[in-house]
Amino acid sequence: MLKVRIMPTLLFKDVGLVKGVRFDSWRRIGTVMQSVKVYNMREVDELVFLDISATKEGRRPDFDTIDDIADECFMPLTVGGGIRTIDDIKQLLKVGADKVAINTAAIETPELILSASKKFGSQCIVVSIDVKKQSNGQYEVFTHSGTKSTGKSPIEIAKRVEDLGAGEILLTSIDRDGTMLGYEIELTRQVSEAVSIPVIASGGAGHYQHMLEVLKEGKASAVAAASIFHFTQQTPLEAKNFLAQNGIPTRIS
Repeated sequence: MLKVRIMPTLLFKDVGLVKGVRFDSWRRIGTVMQSVKVYNMREVDELVFLDISATKEGRRPDFDTIDDIADECFMPLTVGGGIRTIDDIKQLLKVGADKVAINTAAIETPELILSASKKFGSQCIVVSIDVKKQSNGQYEVFTHSGTKSTGKSPIEIAKRVEDLGAGEILLTSIDRDGTMLGYEIELTRQVSEAVSIPVIASGGAGHYQHMLEVLKEGKASAVAAASIFHFTQQTPLEAKNFLAQNGIPTRIS
C-alpha cells in the first residue's frame, strides 16, 4: 500500500508568508526560509509553496525566489502561482522545483497540461482545484485565488485534467480554508472516486483526527495543511505517528 504524505503548505504574498480564512490571506506569519528550515527538521514528506498573488497580478513565477528556496529545501518541493506556459514550468524545474501546481491556467488553457505532461512527465504535474459550495448545495470551481467563478464542477475538471495527463490533484475547499474545522469530506470523496490519480485534500485541518477522517472517509491519497502547523503545537511528525497508530501507512524514519 502506498504511504500517505503529510504536506505543509506555504502561502507567499508580496515578500513573506501569509495565512487567513477562506482565501482571505491577510495575516503575516514569517519568512519562507525560516519555515523551510523548520520543516527540514520535522520529517516532512513534501512541501507546497504557492505564490497566491502572482496570477491576480498577471506576473510570472519569481524564479529567483524559488531558486533560493530550493537550495534550502531538503524535501520534494511543489511550486504554484503564475504558471501559464511551458517555459514557466521548464524554468521552475530548472531552478529546483520537483513538481509544479497549475491552477488558473489548467482551466483557461487546459492544453498546457497535455503539453507539460508529455514534455516533463505526469509525475511532476499537479493541478490545483479550488472549490466553493454554492447555496444550491453544488460544488463549483474557482480560479484566480478563489475570486473568479468558472461555472464548472470539480468532478468535471478533475476528470478532464486526468485525461490530459495530470499526475495529481491538489483539492482545496475555499469554505474550509484556515477554519481548522475539518476537511470537506464529501467534496474530497466525490473527486477521489471520480479519478484514479492521487487527490491531495487541502483546507480545514485543525487536528490529526481531521486528517484521519479525510483519508478514510474522503478517500484522499495525501493531506496538505497550513494553519494547524503555523498556529498550534501540532507537527507533521506527530500527525504521521497518529495516522500510523490508526492504520494509515506513513513515512516514518
